[in-house]
Amino acid sequence: MQNKYMSRPSLKLAAVALCGSLLVGFSAAAALAADNLPDPGGTVGDSPWKVDIIYENDTHYRGKDNAGNNVGLSKFRNTLQVEADKAMGDGWALHSVLRGTYDGVYELNKDQYGKTAGSKTASDLKIQNTAGPVAASVGLGLPPVHLGASVPFGGGVGFTVVDAIQAGAGLPNLGGPGGGPGVNKFIDPNYGAYATGLDTPPAVYGSGAGLVMLGQAWNSNPRGVSFAVPVRPCDIDRRGCADFGGYGDKKQSELESPEFNDRADFIREFYLKKTYNLGDGSDFFVKVGKQQVVWGRTDLFRVLDVINPVDYSRNNIYDELQDIRIPMWIVQGEWRMGGSDMLQERNLQVVWNFDKFRANNLGQGGTPNAILDAGSFFRGMKNLWDNGSTVANFAGFSAPGTPAPVNGVWFATNFGPNQIGLRDVHLPEWSLDNTQLGMKFEGVTKGGLNFSLNALTYRSQLPSLHSINGAAINAFTGAPGNTSPFSGPAQGIPVGSLIAFDMEFPRVNLVGGSMDIQSETLGAAFRLEGALTHGEEFANTARPGLYSKNKVWRSVIGVDRPTFIPWINPNRTTLFSAQLFYQHIFDHEEHVMPGGLIGMPDWEDNFIGTLLIKSWLMGDRVSPQIIMARDFKARAWVASPQVEWLVTNDLKLTFGANIKGKDDDSQQRWSWDDARSANPWAPYTTYVGQTLNPGSFGVGGLEPLGRFRAGPIGAAWKENELYVTLRYKF
Repeated sequence: MQNKYMSRPSLKLAAVALCGSLLVGFSAAAALAADNLPDPGGTVGDSPWKVDIIYENDTHYRGKDNAGNNVGLSKFRNTLQVEADKAMGDGWALHSVLRGTYDGVYELNKDQYGKTAGSKTASDLKIQNTAGPVAASVGLGLPPVHLGASVPFGGGVGFTVVDAIQAGAGLPNLGGPGGGPGVNKFIDPNYGAYATGLDTPPAVYGSGAGLVMLGQAWNSNPRGVSFAVPVRPCDIDRRGCADFGGYGDKKQSELESPEFNDRADFIREFYLKKTYNLGDGSDFFVKVGKQQVVWGRTDLFRVLDVINPVDYSRNNIYDELQDIRIPMWIVQGEWRMGGSDMLQERNLQVVWNFDKFRANNLGQGGTPNAILDAGSFFRGMKNLWDNGSTVANFAGFSAPGTPAPVNGVWFATNFGPNQIGLRDVHLPEWSLDNTQLGMKFEGVTKGGLNFSLNALTYRSQLPSLHSINGAAINAFTGAPGNTSPFSGPAQGIPVGSLIAFDMEFPRVNLVGGSMDIQSETLGAAFRLEGALTHGEEFANTARPGLYSKNKVWRSVIGVDRPTFIPWINPNRTTLFSAQLFYQHIFDHEEHVMPGGLIGMPDWEDNFIGTLLIKSWLMGDRVSPQIIMARDFKARAWVASPQVEWLVTNDLKLTFGANIKGKDDDSQQRWSWDDARSANPWAPYTTYVGQTLNPGSFGVGGLEPLGRFRAGPIGAAWKENELYVTLRYKF
């Protein structure tokens, strides 16, 4: 397939030149290290360095997104990796991995991901305005910009307009809501300009350029709370940029070369290790430095393997975990106790992650890979709070003579700064209390059964959003903090909260274990893994703070079976590897309201299945495989066929595709209450039966909470790609 972006020779030459410079630089560094590094406890040069240098180019081409845009080049990543090992003095050994990346997609496809990405004018954005045609039909005399099925950026109603609607319905002019902490009035600063038909967004919202609608690439029913998201790198457009835990505020050069940052991520691994003989038949192994600690036995999804955060911006969930784990500064000690009366082997491991907190990298608004489209959601919400913007389908419509808004008929609404959105990000500062501590006991029974028992206390690597208005509403209703309005002292009070949040990272405690079982009868190996966590937080529109804290059980059963299939290869087995992941959320909440379901969008019980089929041909030089996964509750799937060709012992080419899909009814299943009707200021979102105690009516759509029901597969269902990877080892 010809790539239209590859016709820019100057950019290609620049990318090649940079990769060449990286190669020369890393090679020189390796040589210098081999010749000049001191050897603690020994003499310089008494053991040689073992150095491998690997170059990789990974190029991806993406088809049309859900909005019909031909995305084109989505990755042109060039990676140089240097792996160096050296035996040091007194039994110590040093292992290091340095990695540098340059991704040319931000220059080669700048209209999608670079300095010219997003809208060119405010009119390019179509912000849904379901009340517009209805208002036009009853003749309320509003400016034409408010009467269409969509409005441009900045073209929503303010409360000047809403008050006119309420007056037409025989209701008093309330002048907009006010008086609550953190809540100001809606504003319409450019109402007069729109009345004359001008298409000029209010200055308070910033430029109408460089924006896309939240979720436009993956959902086709944006009836929820959708809004504009800035998508240009943060040195081009600062709107909505914030540090969400190591990502979210990156300029173009940092997106192109993500390892070169203030956390020195180009150091993938750098640690010293040594084994001490304790003299009683046992050993003590110690490893200290920047490293990955691997507890899990699974692929794609993690159960126990949560010590290191993960960089999902690299390639969503589809890169190997060893390539996307974010290394941390860790001390690891392992007492290898040997056998006992009941066990062949016993090991006790203690892990102390003393590094400063780091969240999973979920991608930045405007980058090719943002799992769950979460980076776009966060950036759009931060822009809403900092600068104000237009929100689709927010202010309720009341027809003349009808005191309550009509469900499904909403005006796109302008908000000013500091009204809704994401106010603050509370990242855990470094302290002993914020470090992470884990312990694992491993054993092998006399019958050859391998097992582990694990415990870990850590900070959640995924954020939780806490409503900043929940406290004020609790005081008004008498509901205790974060208590469900459907139970306890506040029973029957549907408490509301305007959608303004702070981002938090709660502490989580985990206990679990794993087991490997070999079955000679079946010719298969079984992998079992499970973990119970306490302290995780989930979005919950039935709670005043719009979140809840829940226990979660996660488990996986994996089966690996090499099988002879003569028509594939009569001399070599084909590997079949299947996994079934299960998640259960305890004390899950889901309530039926007149407008739909409210509560927790995450499924109470969910299953995800994966299947890998991999074979080897032509003397193991060619290896075709396919990986398939299905999210059963989200009704979304992915299939990734791939062929690896080992051209020489040092050169490998990989050709593949990543194809995602969904069942026809899946997007309807993904819709969820978005809390717009939880606005507690009547009559703007008040319904019959809720006049005295306004709360969530259950009105929803795909934005913003539907992404949690769609999951990482469903929320990327239009990101179909073809790719080719070249890997050379020097």
